[in-house]
Amino acid sequence: MIVIKREDNKITILGHADYSNKEDIVCSSVSSIMYTTVNACLRLNNKSIDYKDNGKLVVIENITKDEITNELLLNMMSLFQDLSSKYPKNIRIESEE
Repeated sequence: MIVIKREDNKITILGHADYSNKEDIVCSSVSSIMYTTVNACLRLNNKSIDYKDNGKLVVIENITKDEITNELLLNMMSLFQDLSSKYPKNIRIESEE
């Protein structure tokens, strides 16, 4: 299961969806959403977020907290929420906000 946790200005993504052994559309969707958002944030302001990915854990920290970065990260969390409602056995969202 992928666990996506939001606390204050930090979002962590950990785990694997285990939807399928061959083509895991859930993991692919989470990755696409995450990479698109990270790239957009960094393209607009390369100091807006701190991004770390060690292959097992992704940590995104909102540094500048500007309106555009906030909206992009909020949109990402909204997309994750939609995905988790369709695949509740594969994605769990935890939020402390």
